[in-house]
Amino acid sequence: MHAIDNGEMDSSRVARSSAIVLATLNAKYIHASLGLRYLLANMDKHGGAGLRAQTQLREFVIGQPATRMVEELLALQPEVIGLGVYIWNVVETTQLVRLLKTLKPEIKIVLGGPEVSHEVEQQEICRLADHVVTGWGDVSFPKLCRSLLDGPKPLMKVIPGEQPALDELALPYAEYTSEDLAKRLLYVEASRGCPFKCEFCLSSLDKTAWAFDLDLFMAEMEALYRRGARNFKFVDRTFNLKIDNSVRILQFFLDRIQETPDVFVHFEVVPDSLPDRLKELIARFPDGSLQFEVGIQSFNPEVQQRISRKQDNGKTADNLRWLVSQSRAHVHADLIFGLPGETLQSFAEGFDRLYELAPHEIQFGVLKRLRGTPITRHTQDFAMVYDPQTPYTILQNSTVDFAAMQRIKRFARYWEMVANSGRFALGLRLLLAPGSAFHHFLNFSDWLWETTAKTHEFALEKLVDLLFDHLTQVRGLNEQDVRAALLTDYQASGARARPRCLAGLLGSGQKPQSAGKGLSERQNRHLSQQKNLREDIRQAAAAA
Repeated sequence: MHAIDNGEMDSSRVARSSAIVLATLNAKYIHASLGLRYLLANMDKHGGAGLRAQTQLREFVIGQPATRMVEELLALQPEVIGLGVYIWNVVETTQLVRLLKTLKPEIKIVLGGPEVSHEVEQQEICRLADHVVTGWGDVSFPKLCRSLLDGPKPLMKVIPGEQPALDELALPYAEYTSEDLAKRLLYVEASRGCPFKCEFCLSSLDKTAWAFDLDLFMAEMEALYRRGARNFKFVDRTFNLKIDNSVRILQFFLDRIQETPDVFVHFEVVPDSLPDRLKELIARFPDGSLQFEVGIQSFNPEVQQRISRKQDNGKTADNLRWLVSQSRAHVHADLIFGLPGETLQSFAEGFDRLYELAPHEIQFGVLKRLRGTPITRHTQDFAMVYDPQTPYTILQNSTVDFAAMQRIKRFARYWEMVANSGRFALGLRLLLAPGSAFHHFLNFSDWLWETTAKTHEFALEKLVDLLFDHLTQVRGLNEQDVRAALLTDYQASGARARPRCLAGLLGSGQKPQSAGKGLSERQNRHLSQQKNLREDIRQAAAAA
């Protein structure tokens, strides 16, 4: 479902004309659009018999030439093209629409997705398109297509999406192809919506969360599994909101893992709700099979209240500590910098608190003003200034000026390269202790920027040398200790080059352990560190 990098067409796809084409630009090939597959699955049910047969799906990847995508779309001779528009692809999709309308103005372009569901009148892409479906498109898009093909012609350009009961929707999972199952991460959802009102999130506009019929959903998961699916990413905002449902879903995957060990499941969880029934199941999952994304965002109670985020920080910390020390799950914890009223120091205190809880990765993001989110109500009081270009990242506010915000953005980039990569377990310990982990890394980040003026394109061996220089020359640590730590890290990484600081310590015939591919490689590094942490905890408890 993508254009091959060498310019050749995928031999598994035979070009045939279709009245309707559904398309989007994914961030990476490994992603597969759940939203488009919902539309595809519901074409007949809500657009009328035979519409599905007239519809094809095409997925592209950010960075592909626009002319190449246009060529592929026009080869299908469509009358209607529906495009999924998101914050990460709106710029390139705008150019795609511009070219399509220049070459074939008679083709009806229909937009949908979160980026075009709000502030429609302010967006160039919406002005270029023929129709925009805001909100849910599962019902409204098929109806619109039927009108565009057969009449009566729709009168409105902007069409508010109907929100049906979930049992009125056809589930999309049969639309995943064999190639999807073999090569891509499959997105699934047991529920839609969110009962929480965190103002930086579009889900704050939902009135509640709605669960799909669990029997039907589990039957679809079983069908995917039997077809060979092994990677499942749940997009539910609040997976553990209904504990009975969560228990049944976890038990389903635990049973399948006992049959097929390479099953992998990802969930977003409410951090302060982890009852014993869930813990008992979570603890039974083996290494590398379960991943949790835990939204912390801020540990500052004042900021939490200001943005309408309800979170018991004590329970959150306890649950996160349990997940890291007592389960084998891979744990991502999210923080957001730039929230109204958050200072550099208050964020540092929250970061240090989270770091001490030792999640495998701290996903450190900078606030973005998603279109339609209530975070805009703080713009005047806190002098919130956002970049007018996607992804609408905050530039400054009343508590953090532009220069400090730029420092934090570099911090986030370097943290991803050094800490979240899992390649510097021992080196990172030296870097972040003693005292404030946040301030130690901020100092390293400032030094790295001053030294290199780069935030990208660092070879691993160059990073090793830079970390060595900082630890020995700036921090004044013992060279022998630093070199020993970095040697262990580098050997464990599986890399084969020769960092300057390790000259003479890596024999020419040495073959470091083979690294895995993609997500599993990074996870394996973190999980290995987790085993060491659990052993440290066990030994400390025995000594006490």
